[in-house]
Amino acid sequence: MPPATAPRPASPLPDFCALPALFAILLVGALAVTVMWLAPDTRFSWRGYSVAMAFVAWLAMLETLALCKARPWLARLSGWMPYAGVWLVIVLVVIAASLAGRWLDRVLGLALVDGGYVSFARANVLVAALLAAAMLRYFYVLGQWQLRLAAAARAQVAALQARIRPHFLFNSMNTVAALVRVDPDAAERTIEDLSELFRAALGEQGGGDDTLAEEWALVDRYLAIEQLRLGERLHVHRELGTLPPDFPLPRLLLQPLVENAVRHGIQPLREGGEIRLEGRVDQDMLVIEISNPLPPAPTPRGNGQGLDNVRQRVAYRYGARARVEAGPVGDRFVVQLRLPVSGGRDG
Repeated sequence: MPPATAPRPASPLPDFCALPALFAILLVGALAVTVMWLAPDTRFSWRGYSVAMAFVAWLAMLETLALCKARPWLARLSGWMPYAGVWLVIVLVVIAASLAGRWLDRVLGLALVDGGYVSFARANVLVAALLAAAMLRYFYVLGQWQLRLAAAARAQVAALQARIRPHFLFNSMNTVAALVRVDPDAAERTIEDLSELFRAALGEQGGGDDTLAEEWALVDRYLAIEQLRLGERLHVHRELGTLPPDFPLPRLLLQPLVENAVRHGIQPLREGGEIRLEGRVDQDMLVIEISNPLPPAPTPRGNGQGLDNVRQRVAYRYGARARVEAGPVGDRFVVQLRLPVSGGRDG
């Protein structure tokens, strides 16, 4: 199998084709005009202020259009060069718009602009260059922070995907060895289930998200292996009918939670117990609950690294509105995931 091509990193530049970019440029320009109008000893009148605001609105639309068209080429640059390209585009648009505005004012005889072509363009370029440099510096720092956050998240995901708990592997192989002679078909199914789990864990299917249906399929394969090992001690109750099967979900997000439920909730109990997998859509949130019985005596629950990892992956993938809550509820231990139904990062 040829090695998978590494995905191209996302551009750190904002999406200039979206309305928030137009609003941001318009807002910065309007604030600059307002500050100059309010400054002491200003020569701005209400008429001049209105003309300046109209010019800023026109300039913001031109800059947004130019940056939207130029973004695919600017995004191919590396390092700080995309920001330098954005700054250059802004300066060139301001020069062209200033010269065009001064020409229209002279041709139409409106007398709205003081000074000649060069002085008018020079003043506008100086203000625009300083404001653009400040804004782009902010976007550069923000972009670097987001890239570091994404790299840390990818490292955590890779660490989780590269790790299959040794006790699960040994137990599964022992189960296969025991079934080879007495039930070859069951042994073959167990090997197929193990191969699918390892394929997901080692990332052979590529990066990115799975769907909720694919994640439940991995959970079912894991539970099928544990069912052979635990027998009647393991019972699974599912209420998942209302969940959208195509909802995007990071790979191997649910299986470690179910594995924890088996390890800490079923395995310590001689009589076993029931794992409940439940889901629903609550207004604009998708809710998934995984619960297991609490043993009478406390059991070591590890260092909580797996649950913390899930929390960090959920926060990175879905934003601030997403929640992962875990704790005892009555006689059961419940892990609840609340994810925005949009499936995208909104925070």
